[in-house]
Amino acid sequence: MSRPARACIDLAALAHNLDRVRRAAPDSRIMAVVKADAYGHGLVDVAHALGEAGADGFGVASVGEARLLREAGLEQPVSLLSGLFSADELESAARYHLRPVIHSDHQVEWLARARLDRPLDIWLKVDSGMHRLGFAPERTAEVHARLRACRAVSAIGFMSHLARADERGAPHTLRQLESFLAATDSLEGERSLANSGGVLGWPDTHLDWVRPGLMLYGITPFVSGSATEHGLRAVMTFETALVAVRRCRRGEAIGYGGAWVCPEDMPVGVAAVGYGDGYPRHAPSGTPVLVNGRRATLVGRVSMDLLCIDLRETPDARPGDPVILWSEGLPVEDIAKRAETIPYQLVCGLSARVARRFSG
Repeated sequence: MSRPARACIDLAALAHNLDRVRRAAPDSRIMAVVKADAYGHGLVDVAHALGEAGADGFGVASVGEARLLREAGLEQPVSLLSGLFSADELESAARYHLRPVIHSDHQVEWLARARLDRPLDIWLKVDSGMHRLGFAPERTAEVHARLRACRAVSAIGFMSHLARADERGAPHTLRQLESFLAATDSLEGERSLANSGGVLGWPDTHLDWVRPGLMLYGITPFVSGSATEHGLRAVMTFETALVAVRRCRRGEAIGYGGAWVCPEDMPVGVAAVGYGDGYPRHAPSGTPVLVNGRRATLVGRVSMDLLCIDLRETPDARPGDPVILWSEGLPVEDIAKRAETIPYQLVCGLSARVARRFSG
């Protein structure tokens, strides 16, 4: 029997969430962000499902990710959100019909020197206030003119990234929008600004293309609230099974360091999952799981391959019974808060030994 830890991916929920994007931004094209193995959900299968459901394009982080999409037969526009890492990647970008983000002067110089079989459509990135990548707003027209002079460049669009769209009501987002629009107002080209937070919380940022990521996977992009209040459905169920049930005595310490001590005689379950699979090592005792669909909690430290569960609320549990780590009924946002991290890190952090199974 294979190890029971697995991630079950509901492609029908994924299509539902894409439709939620479409209803929120009906006048924009949708660039579905599938970088980092589609946020840990499985790049090729997720991209195929999104393409069939009507995604207009995809956003990835690297040529390597884009190549996998092209080799899988996906023909939608693919944007390289982190840009090009070397001049050598220009030929691959042309071969695979990719649209790189240009965010630095050295990339402009690469394009000026390039001799490609076909020119590239590109995104010119404007730093509207995140101060990570991109040209200062006042340089936008100058850089645009330089790019127009490049034989390796065809269409030029404009892109920026929202730094605080997850904070509903924060004025920073509107200031970024104003900066971006002012920088690009006199220039022709498609515009893209809204991430998931922008899609749901800031309709003025939708523009020509929206770039949803986290919300596609059924996770709220905001610092508070839940995904369900925005009509989103969880796509991933991370599950495993009990491999043992122990009868432990009052006063016995559980796991490494003896960090948790049994307050009474009690059953303790051992589940086949740990930080080697991507479950957060720092999830504290009391973090919820579902055993046979009923709520239970972790006890002791999470180890590499195993974790222990207080079974006092599920005394009939037996080896082989299912354990849910996160799912639609146990949001990954809740686990992230307990572990003092963010949902992105949890879903992206599942290891290669966790099998992905697709349905829907």
